[in-house]
Amino acid sequence: MPFLEALAGKALSTPPIWLMRQAGRYLPEYREVRAKAGSFLDLCYSPELAAEVTLQPIRRFGFDAAIVFSDILVVPHALGQHVEFLEGEGPKLKPVASGKDLAKLSGKDASKRFDLVYEAIGRIVPELGGQTPLIGFCGAPWTVASYMVGGGGSPDQRAAKLLAYRDPATFKALLDLLVETSSDYLIGQIKAGVRALQIFDSWAGSLADDDFGAFSIEPTAEIVRRVKSACPGIPIIGFPRGSSASFERYAMETGVDALGCDTAAPLDAMAALQSRLPVQGNLDPLLLLAGGDAMDRRVKAILSRLSPKPFVFNLGHGILPETPIENVERLMRLVRAVD
Repeated sequence: MPFLEALAGKALSTPPIWLMRQAGRYLPEYREVRAKAGSFLDLCYSPELAAEVTLQPIRRFGFDAAIVFSDILVVPHALGQHVEFLEGEGPKLKPVASGKDLAKLSGKDASKRFDLVYEAIGRIVPELGGQTPLIGFCGAPWTVASYMVGGGGSPDQRAAKLLAYRDPATFKALLDLLVETSSDYLIGQIKAGVRALQIFDSWAGSLADDDFGAFSIEPTAEIVRRVKSACPGIPIIGFPRGSSASFERYAMETGVDALGCDTAAPLDAMAALQSRLPVQGNLDPLLLLAGGDAMDRRVKAILSRLSPKPFVFNLGHGILPETPIENVERLMRLVRAVD
């Protein structure tokens, strides 16, 4: 499987490709299933429907990897935090603003939620027929904590940082809970059949260097340690979005097997890392939305700079809902050098 070969450090003449959020609203078949499911969380927790939308982009485009359809906020929801997704507004959570709030959360019943994801994985893997590996994932503790404390997305993760600075013991306890729960969740996904993992640290770029070590690197490293202790050989991709200045430190200190790179990551910095580990990325999702010559030029630049060494082609963040399907088809032809 080219994707697993690349993660193992093999340079391929044609790099494997998958896209973050490749199962999503840009696909009409996804929109049909989403309407049938009701809420977004209902879709995540329906093994039959989650399996279906996971497989849709594989059937349509033939990506080199599938990624299980779920969300990083499944973890706080499984811990007992109120989580809902409001159309046009994104996720809303009941904030964890104190140690008293944190004490209300517990991982003892998390398996009830996680078992539904594992069941979806059990449905997906046979449909992939041994030809396409399935990726499992979770959010990194810092990113998930920022949602849990802030009650939703934030441009600066203010609430999480203030809790960390004002009540470091409570914030550390929250990160520890997320490390334990996320590790168990990833191990469960592996046992259910995924062949690789990705840890999404979407808000890593907002951290100063010392906080980056304490809040991003250390918890992620502990998850990697626990997962690899339980499941040796499973490749793990780390995605510390917005932190290209600290890529080498992150890669070496977390122990991830490959580095997912966001759109702002310089190609030279990515190429410099390839002597140490495979890299993944990093086409701007807006270029995929725009298509045309602008997209073509950047795709060719990425391939020219990175594909001679271990590399997985991807976006620098998730595919946008307005993206034309024909642009994704064009991208596939470019990456696979099909005229």
